[in-house]
Amino acid sequence: MWCRRAVTSIPKARSRFIKSRLRDCYSSNRFFSSYNGLYAVRPFMLADIGEGIKECEVIQWFVEPGATIEEFDPICEVQSDKASVEITSRFSGVIKQLHYEVGEMALVGKPLIDIDVVDGDEPAVAAAASTPTSSASSANSAPASTGTTGADTINPSSGFSTSAPTSNSPQVNTSSGNSAAPAFVPFDPSLATETLATPAVRRICRELGFSVSDIKGSGKDGRVLKEDVLNHSKTSVQSGQQQQQTQEGATASAIPSSITNTTLHPLTPIQKQMFKTMTNSLTIPHFLYTDEVEIDRLSALRKSINEDLIKHPTTPIKLSFMPFFIKALSLALTEYPILNAQVVIDEKTSQPALLYRESHNIGVAMDTPSGLIVPNIKNVNNLSIIQIGQELTRLQQLGASGKLTSADIKDGTITLSNIGTVGGTYVAPVIVGSEVAIGGLGKSHVVPRYDAKQNLVPRTIINSSWSGDHRVIDGVTMARMVARWKAYVEHPEKMLVSLK
Repeated sequence: MWCRRAVTSIPKARSRFIKSRLRDCYSSNRFFSSYNGLYAVRPFMLADIGEGIKECEVIQWFVEPGATIEEFDPICEVQSDKASVEITSRFSGVIKQLHYEVGEMALVGKPLIDIDVVDGDEPAVAAAASTPTSSASSANSAPASTGTTGADTINPSSGFSTSAPTSNSPQVNTSSGNSAAPAFVPFDPSLATETLATPAVRRICRELGFSVSDIKGSGKDGRVLKEDVLNHSKTSVQSGQQQQQTQEGATASAIPSSITNTTLHPLTPIQKQMFKTMTNSLTIPHFLYTDEVEIDRLSALRKSINEDLIKHPTTPIKLSFMPFFIKALSLALTEYPILNAQVVIDEKTSQPALLYRESHNIGVAMDTPSGLIVPNIKNVNNLSIIQIGQELTRLQQLGASGKLTSADIKDGTITLSNIGTVGGTYVAPVIVGSEVAIGGLGKSHVVPRYDAKQNLVPRTIINSSWSGDHRVIDGVTMARMVARWKAYVEHPEKMLVSLK
């Protein structure tokens, strides 16, 4: 067979003839071979399981070092912040190493295990040429009937034949006239008519809409591997996104050119701090929970208390709804302390953890002449409603005069914002990095509702909106806490039982 053999020292004319025969052979795929899989240790990377999750906890392993595994067999089960996911293998082979123990956090894009894999499910074969061949070529490519050495076997890493001594392999006729003893010709990838790839890889390319010839292979002799296809797909997506962003940026940058009389204003100190805080908040996955609350009973109680306070000049204060809302929140936090916690990094394990805080330092968002400021009322869990009202008044007066100190602002554990004073019903409040929850309250308005006897009656309600850090807070926990807070607000007499 002229495909892989040539004379060690031959004239130029004969060399050109041999190269021509090699091209004919590669294009017509006349291979007589047997296949023995070659093994190579390959790392199995933990792929992105969705929603931008960067790490997962290994719950259990289904394999161990030395175990044989087939493609699509389960490897392990990992737990994200959403659900558990079963990871399956993309390769067949033997497990060499597990990179994580049960309970450890596996990083996305890093090796999960090492597998001694077969380099290719089966040899890649180029498509057969459609041009007819001569009878002489057919004769030269026919297997010999005798002989036990010099058989050509398929190299699984290249898809073309190499020498391997075996008595069962078909023999190739290499004689041509008076030629000398043949020698092996190294494989030249430029002679191949198609890109090397296994059928499995070609199938993945078809599913992703790529041509295998457009992908640069990293395997031996330019073979395209599964990783090459996946990397090509990822690069194509990123390139498309960058192109779109470039186009959008060009459009955005072109807008000011058509606008006249513009002025540039630097950020105020409060705006700079808000810019920094809100930018950090982008790393927190938010979820929103909303509900409406009736405040008719609370309104009647507040009116009665204020009438009594007027008669006692020692407490010159008129209670708004906020002290009641704040105290009700503190009572609800006592039952659901996780919403008063903080996400921290444990110094011993370098792993994220929750820091539970006993003090309920509830922040109140305030609109001041300098901008938005969020001071907090310290130890609400130890204060009466009257004391909360007095502290709230003090903070409002300091905020209006620009005299709030850092002690008034730092160490907040949860925030309650009242947008109802300026209008609006629902809001999507943003969590700050040191907290895991925030609430927003809308304006009060009267709506028709049915009473217990199915009579249509007017009810005064407010809409409440709550954001939670979905890394550590689930929707059910938030809903239960809000339901408890709602019960205290709608039935303020229940707060008497829980007050200390």
